[in-house]
Amino acid sequence: MSLIPLKIKGISYSQTQNGAYALILNEIDGDRKLPIVIGAFEAQSIAIALEKEISPPRPLTHDLFKNFAQHFQIGLKKVIIHKLIDGVFYANIVCEQEGSEAVFDARTSDAIALALRFNAPIFTYESILSKAGINLTVKEIPTDIKDNPSNTMSEVAHENNLEHLDLNGLEAALEKAITAEDYEKAARIRDEISKRN
Repeated sequence: MSLIPLKIKGISYSQTQNGAYALILNEIDGDRKLPIVIGAFEAQSIAIALEKEISPPRPLTHDLFKNFAQHFQIGLKKVIIHKLIDGVFYANIVCEQEGSEAVFDARTSDAIALALRFNAPIFTYESILSKAGINLTVKEIPTDIKDNPSNTMSEVAHENNLEHLDLNGLEAALEKAITAEDYEKAARIRDEISKRN
């Protein structure tokens, strides 16, 4: 299976989960976005790594790991987001020391925080992007939505109760969330659609 390179588009605060953030990854050669819900500490660590001018007075955990690895001449070659189970992403970090490679399991947020510090590329597989990626191309509106838009909009108004929406309602809510660039909400809706397929 070929690897698809990703880049970080940004981090947004979660509107629905207190203290959570949505990390948005974008495929480099396409329009699909991969939103991943992460915690506040990981969001802070990633944000600090993105802002090159910010330097914390004491090393954060990911900075400590980098300093430790560099002292022992261990490099981080790449990060691979390789699995998605029940809305949880799984990642591996691929390290190298003196020509020998080792693969370690890691939380996706930690793996990305480390990739930024080592300037290592981030990858995933097509199967992950197909299942969890959000495509920003405009989809054709289903016929029943065109015929009765007010009914669909009332369903979208209740999109926090996703289990009560049918697939058309979920698709409409997904489009609305993407248009509003509310990727965390879009990720929840996408997960609900995936559960039903």
